[in-house]
Amino acid sequence: MTFKKADWPRRLRSQEWYGGTSRDNIYHRGWLKNQGYPHDLFDGRPVIGIMNTWSELTPCNGHLRDLAEKVKAGIWEAGGFPVEVPVFSASENTFRPTAMMFRNLAALSIEEQIRGQPIDGCVLMVGCDKTTPSLLMAAASCDLPSIVVTGGPMLNGWFQGERVGAGTHLWRFSEAVKAGEMTQQEFLDAEAAVTRSSGTCNTMGTASSMASMAEALGMALSGNAAIPAVDSRRRVMAQLSGRRIVQMVKDDLKPSDILTREAFENAIRCNGAVGGSTNTVVHLLAIAGRTGVDITLDDWDRCGRDVATILNLQPSGKYLMEEFFYAGGLPVVLKRLGEADKLHKDALTVSGSTIWEEVRDAKNWNEDVILPADKPLTAQGGIAVLKGNLAPKGAVLKPSAASPHLMQHRGRAVVFEDIDDYKAQINDDALDIDETCIMVLKNCGPKGYPGMAEVGNMGLPPKVLKKGIKDMIRISDARMSGTAYGTVILHTSPEAAAGGPLAVVRTGDMIEVDVPARRIHLEVSDEDLAARLSEWTPIHERPDSGYAWLHQQHVQGADTGADLDFLKGCRGAPVGKDSH
Repeated sequence: MTFKKADWPRRLRSQEWYGGTSRDNIYHRGWLKNQGYPHDLFDGRPVIGIMNTWSELTPCNGHLRDLAEKVKAGIWEAGGFPVEVPVFSASENTFRPTAMMFRNLAALSIEEQIRGQPIDGCVLMVGCDKTTPSLLMAAASCDLPSIVVTGGPMLNGWFQGERVGAGTHLWRFSEAVKAGEMTQQEFLDAEAAVTRSSGTCNTMGTASSMASMAEALGMALSGNAAIPAVDSRRRVMAQLSGRRIVQMVKDDLKPSDILTREAFENAIRCNGAVGGSTNTVVHLLAIAGRTGVDITLDDWDRCGRDVATILNLQPSGKYLMEEFFYAGGLPVVLKRLGEADKLHKDALTVSGSTIWEEVRDAKNWNEDVILPADKPLTAQGGIAVLKGNLAPKGAVLKPSAASPHLMQHRGRAVVFEDIDDYKAQINDDALDIDETCIMVLKNCGPKGYPGMAEVGNMGLPPKVLKKGIKDMIRISDARMSGTAYGTVILHTSPEAAAGGPLAVVRTGDMIEVDVPARRIHLEVSDEDLAARLSEWTPIHERPDSGYAWLHQQHVQGADTGADLDFLKGCRGAPVGKDSH
């Protein structure tokens, strides 16, 4: 792609606040000078907002204040004026009912902070699952020059001589306790071993998947995704990104120049190659919605179906993010995609170069971590999009984390009306369920939970686990953690709380799942299904005030990104009106 740089020098938008001798200019400059800034910093140089999602209640991002200092150093070196701005930080670990409930609120609030303040460009400091998409959504809407700096993954976890992944082994150990294969004390002993340094999950969970997506989209410098949080090279990457954003402002290189259809298709294929989280589906759809690029679930299936998973990383494989970085990181994966003619090589990146120029010389230092193309972890990775009368608008499954013997299966539905119903029944030995059944969870979608929580990877009943069974088909309108695994069908749309067919599935109904045929079918007649839907009523009270009400009224389905309906396609960043 050819990019024409803007003329420099020129008057930047921050000068509407700071550049002049009017009462208003003096008002804006004078107040900022109380921080000790000399007058010549207001001479028209780029003002760079460091949009920082640091929070002590967002453990994945707990080190970002330190990292921001390196970003500032780079901005100063390049002749910019850095201003650090604390922004909404939705923590996956602590936010209730779910961080996803607040992804759109974070994006909305951050968008308005960018739009209404004297900022010429942005550094998006992110890490925890929802912080990356929320800031990318905001940046896409505002369309000021922006660059992503992720906090990086934590170091490998080790327990009893075994490499353990954050999140992934939480699910596995929990199931092992229920199966009688692990003691409760061993589970507690593993706690400190799993998350042993600053950073995001060290598996290809949602945080690492979204870091990979940011790099594959071209919104982060090449190599950013995999550097461990505590590695000195993460600090170097932050400083280089600080330098780069100043030049991006001078060149006027914006998200609209980078976030093209080709960039999104590159990201979709990359997600398949790394065995990325199903959560990337709903996030990339939302980011694309902000840009006006028409990406749909069908594009996920079209672009990802024939992409092999070549990264041997948990939860799909063996290794963790440390080894991925040492093996060469995401540039190696993107190079492999390019060699297989599955990469739009001329897609532009924040570096000003094309993505192929950035990755063509990448070296693979460990072919047991980043596998050869002819020896993939899964021949068809990507995200499988299933459709049928149970999911007219689609549902998703991650083949690389699923069990091959369940990819074509017909089973009796065991239905849980919501997550509380599931919790009340699942440990009861009287529950009529075996490993041939299909577990169905309702009312956990964007409107239902509310917020679409990560509860789709329902734990199996102890009576089944004790038989040595490790996986069953599970279907819901919820999400699952990117660190999770199993034959789990998610994001079923329309969701139950919106009156989708999932709402009227009954225990005892037969369901057919055929992943190769991309089919999910509830075995009831069209007439019976229509009659059930005509009699359906919501089972939960609707909120009547606050953000919960706004979310309930305006959130879209998972099939289009679960963004707020009034925010799609709202690109553009007019200079804020001065009220003084």
